Amino acid sequence: MTDLHPIRRALLSVSDKTGLVELGQALAARGVELLSTGGSARALRDAGLEVRDVADVTGFPEMMDGRVKTLHPAVHGGLLALRDNAAHVEAMGAHGIAAIDLLVVNLYPFEATVAAGADYATCVENIDIGGPAMIRAAAKNHGFVNVVVDVEDYAPLLAEMEAHDGATTYAFRQSLAQTAYARTAAYDAAVSGWMAGALGIEAPRRHAVAGRLVQPLRYGENPHQRAAFYGDGSDAPGVATAVQHQGKELSYNNINDTDAAFRLVSEFAPEDGPACAIIKHANPCGVARGATLAEAYGKAFDCDRTSAFGGIIALNRPLDAETAEAISGIFTEVVIAPGADAAAMGIFARKKNLRLLTTSGLADPRAAGRVVTQVSGGFLVQDRDAGNVAASDLKVVTRRQPSDEELADLLFAWTVAKHVKSNAIVFAKGGATVGVGAGQMSRVDSTRIAARKGADMAEVLGLPEAPTTGAVAASDAFFPFPDGLLAVAGAGARAVIQPGGSVRDDEVIAAADEAGLAMVFTGMRHFRH
Repeated sequence: MTDLHPIRRALLSVSDKTGLVELGQALAARGVELLSTGGSARALRDAGLEVRDVADVTGFPEMMDGRVKTLHPAVHGGLLALRDNAAHVEAMGAHGIAAIDLLVVNLYPFEATVAAGADYATCVENIDIGGPAMIRAAAKNHGFVNVVVDVEDYAPLLAEMEAHDGATTYAFRQSLAQTAYARTAAYDAAVSGWMAGALGIEAPRRHAVAGRLVQPLRYGENPHQRAAFYGDGSDAPGVATAVQHQGKELSYNNINDTDAAFRLVSEFAPEDGPACAIIKHANPCGVARGATLAEAYGKAFDCDRTSAFGGIIALNRPLDAETAEAISGIFTEVVIAPGADAAAMGIFARKKNLRLLTTSGLADPRAAGRVVTQVSGGFLVQDRDAGNVAASDLKVVTRRQPSDEELADLLFAWTVAKHVKSNAIVFAKGGATVGVGAGQMSRVDSTRIAARKGADMAEVLGLPEAPTTGAVAASDAFFPFPDGLLAVAGAGARAVIQPGGSVRDDEVIAAADEAGLAMVFTGMRHFRH
């Protein structure tokens, strides 16, 4: 095998015809013989190119609705033959098999078919067979064969041929082969994952995870860790599909925190009013609703101004000038919103280090999804926490009933607590968080932290009392003992929302009654580790 190998014969068979004609023209200009199938052949001929049908090579027509057209030794022999193996060369000559030096294939749009909600039979029909078989054959024989599976590799291929007088280097072919195997792996992962779902198999024997590179990252959580960002191939609104308008490249931590902020703010439907979430280290340091976006941001900011410095801000409505001006008052890493007007973008343009991301909408907080967490020797897979409760789901367990205002704040605090690291305690009042305690080993400690943050902000804002006084509180899981509930009451809360389910619920309820609290059970917890 030599390092440089010329491309004399190419097989082009693609579902996505983007750039196909231009590629065919460039190859033909170099004297490359073109083989093709079906719609690809028609597209090339319509552009005036000379193309030979694969059916002419195999001696068999396309049949069975196109299911059988390339599965033939004349094709696979041309892809797999080792050009420096005398026995292989002799077999090619004996059976009239010509070498194929370049394979260009992109697969039937299975993922798009599933995403469009097609029925089972249609999805099955869009599972490509011949394409992956050819790709794997060409990739295995990368010592001699180039295999291209992505439109974005057309230009690099042509540049490589230009640099080497129509040939390619071994290193280049190796790179194409790696991409090809990753593509077939991702394709099979999509098929197996869809089929498991269609058949109702909750824990398939083998589970495959695949992604497509969005961008390489400078480093991971810390500078000594390598990292990259991958998308799952969907067009769902979020950080993976957002448009970045300004600022330097997002970091690993930026992406993680921005996703946390966007998922949280997406819990609040735009038609129900403006909302803002400020995130630091994947935890909310302020969340609020308001009559305007600027008011929502101001209320969220006033929950914990210290932590908000250098944070991530997510909005549930397009960014406007008033809100942009308010945000510009402190250093902020990232702002993400479902759009931004020209005036707001002009204001942010003055803040060169601020990243502005816009999305096509909000995430669907009820959408199904899977969360994968790596552990030593394996990984955990679970459904995304899409749990939700409404007022009608709540069970009042105390003598005192919550007021309508308290009930609204309880549901708000519960929504925020879902996005706070466990153990989580959230105080809220007037549609805004006024104290957040996160990630503690003890629920009592989370309560103390949340109360302390509220007291600190009372000093900063010049309030006569801590904002937790008269507030409501949410706990992401039940209180195992009355001490946690009493700590919440001691911070000034008047109503509490929690899952319930402790063996000591009766003791906790009695303590709530003794303290004059209203308490409701959700029957659902929101652990977040």
